[in-house]
Amino acid sequence: MEVAIIGGGWAGMAASVQLSLDGHQPTVFEAGRQLGGRARNLELPGGTIADNGQHILIGAYAECLRLMRIVGATPEQALLRKPLTMRYADGNGLSFPDLPAPLDALIGIASANGWSLRERAALLGRALRWRVQGFCCAEAATVADICSGLPKRLLDEFIEPLCVSALNLPASQASGSIFLRVLHDALFAGTGGSHFLLPRYELGDLFPNPAAQWLQGRGHAVHTASRIQELIPHGRQWLLRTSNAALRPALEQSRFDAVLLACPPQEAVRLALLAAEDQRLPARDAVAYQHWAQTAQALEHTAIATVYARTSHRLTAGLPWLALQPGEQAPAQFVFDRGHLQPSDDTQQGLMAFVVSDCRTDRQALEQQVLEQAQQQLGWQDIQAVLTVVEKRATFACRPGVKRPGLELGHGLWACGDYVNGPYPATLEGAVRCALEAAEQLVRKD
Repeated sequence: MEVAIIGGGWAGMAASVQLSLDGHQPTVFEAGRQLGGRARNLELPGGTIADNGQHILIGAYAECLRLMRIVGATPEQALLRKPLTMRYADGNGLSFPDLPAPLDALIGIASANGWSLRERAALLGRALRWRVQGFCCAEAATVADICSGLPKRLLDEFIEPLCVSALNLPASQASGSIFLRVLHDALFAGTGGSHFLLPRYELGDLFPNPAAQWLQGRGHAVHTASRIQELIPHGRQWLLRTSNAALRPALEQSRFDAVLLACPPQEAVRLALLAAEDQRLPARDAVAYQHWAQTAQALEHTAIATVYARTSHRLTAGLPWLALQPGEQAPAQFVFDRGHLQPSDDTQQGLMAFVVSDCRTDRQALEQQVLEQAQQQLGWQDIQAVLTVVEKRATFACRPGVKRPGLELGHGLWACGDYVNGPYPATLEGAVRCALEAAEQLVRKD
């Protein structure tokens, strides 16, 4: 099959690699000048290369890791692997030992610093209850609901930061069922699943760029700066129109058996609604496109911010990140020392990334609040902002019972991405798994 992949983020590149492995012919069209979507490279003032927001992976990201290996981006070299740790500047918090699951979680909770015996026993007891219940709960339940009755310290220092990092919403608003799925796969599904994997390379070089080179080496085209303006039904096939003038003559002669929308939801909606207006499209498909677009448009989105800043201080060499105490005027949940991640790069030394999930503050106020938070909680009086990156539509709001659009639109048009219906929140692994399922189904459907 000839398949057009609209979008060169992690989902689009994952689908393209899988289609190629299965013997099909994917062609990638990316509107931007670089690949990666919301997980791409970014140049900071002064020329330092960082990311469009600090990301981490976890050991349970099995499909991300599998595809990285396929395209030659060795995870063992590209990622710094550390057992799950949520330690604060005062030394309190949780740190898992490097042991098989679920022994690592049980010992980590039982030995948490600063927690009383009652608090540790309460969390162990609740984890056992979740396991007995199959990590399931009512669809209408929030994370706060399923954690009701736990001591306040556990909620503040473990549940809340874990929830807001994974689902990008506070526990009082986030889906309990999806949170439990994340906990199951990370803590109890397999050894190493809970490990934090921190990129040693820029995000674009972690998977999207190696994937592009791998695809091109197998004879598949990857076009950047090539926004698709319109999808035109042509019998059972598709004709594409692009903003890239140099590419137009070739595209006028090309026909695709299927199109996979691996672009942001607002762009996927635009293309779907344009296609629905085409009189050559069967009426039932036009109605299906409109319904899909309505579902996608109804999704609420939440922001994530990363404040890059420089200081003469360093985090402990053995742990290149710290949890922070969030508050009304202290918005960051974590700080990452990028110098530890890339020790051979002088430009990364002293560069810190402060992550603000569920960001609801304007850029200028946020930046000032994070600097003051670093001064107060870490004692870094010389901290200076470099750049604040706010991804306003970073994730869909993962609330209880959220309705997400499906994979198939009809007439050979499909969609994938972290917002499309699936068991995971808006994560890299969620995007990749959705892409793989879409690639499998569109071939089977044909």
